[in-house]
Amino acid sequence: MAILGAHMSIAGGYEKAAQRARQAGCQCLQLFTQNSNQWRARDVAADEARQFQAALAEGQIGHAIAHDSYLINLASPGKKLWRKSIDAFVLELRRAETLGLSYVVTHPGCYTTSSEARGIRRIVDALDEAHSQTPGLRTQCLLETTAGQGSSLGWRFEHLAAILEGVADRGRLGVCFDTCHVFAAGYPLGTAEEYQATMEAFDRIVGLPQIKAFHLNDSRRELGARVDRHDHIGRGQLGLEPFRNLLGDARFRDVPMYLETPKGEEQGLDLDVTNLATLRGLLGDGAR
Repeated sequence: MAILGAHMSIAGGYEKAAQRARQAGCQCLQLFTQNSNQWRARDVAADEARQFQAALAEGQIGHAIAHDSYLINLASPGKKLWRKSIDAFVLELRRAETLGLSYVVTHPGCYTTSSEARGIRRIVDALDEAHSQTPGLRTQCLLETTAGQGSSLGWRFEHLAAILEGVADRGRLGVCFDTCHVFAAGYPLGTAEEYQATMEAFDRIVGLPQIKAFHLNDSRRELGARVDRHDHIGRGQLGLEPFRNLLGDARFRDVPMYLETPKGEEQGLDLDVTNLATLRGLLGDGAR
């Protein structure tokens, strides 16, 4: 049976994110540990962490993870931004550790005025430094597959493989597979045959065991558009079949899957609840 959840707001406190997840019927939870569009962030207080863990336990929510700030760019060729990004990422790891989170998901970065090769080298060096500053942390980093907008890295499976192979401590890294991003990057998922071919390519280049989490999002844009626009499950260019294929894949039965679909309400019902119901309907419709 798939482990399904969603990204939740921390407005009002970390424990509120856990409570929102419970109300939506989530089994797992992703959150930001700070405002995702600000550099400044305070440390997590011990009592906040305790309240958060208590709320998770009360709601029977497992596999709690974080997504880091969108301002961080570990591939930046600019010395100042690169250094600022490393410092911020180290703090992300430490806040997540305090909260007891398993992973911090990060977009690998954008090479901007340099090149793919130099950008990948920057990411490897940044991760090595972040790891050297955080010895003994249980919280690990997940490199997210990206859609390939602009100069972003991570939209080709080869980018992820190069980063994983380049870091000194590969055991502290994994991958978060985003369905919208992979599709927008040009990897087909529509039919069972296309889904299998894409997963075989990932396994050959990166390795399926590296996938520690999924982001479940439909795509507003077409295959290969290299534009990151999330849509509700079954309402975008992906449709329902890719999600049926993924949820029915026994290899990922124990890998948590998180919605990042647009928030809001429809006919008085929370859209996270609607999307989770759609996914669970697929589980009852031919899942192996």
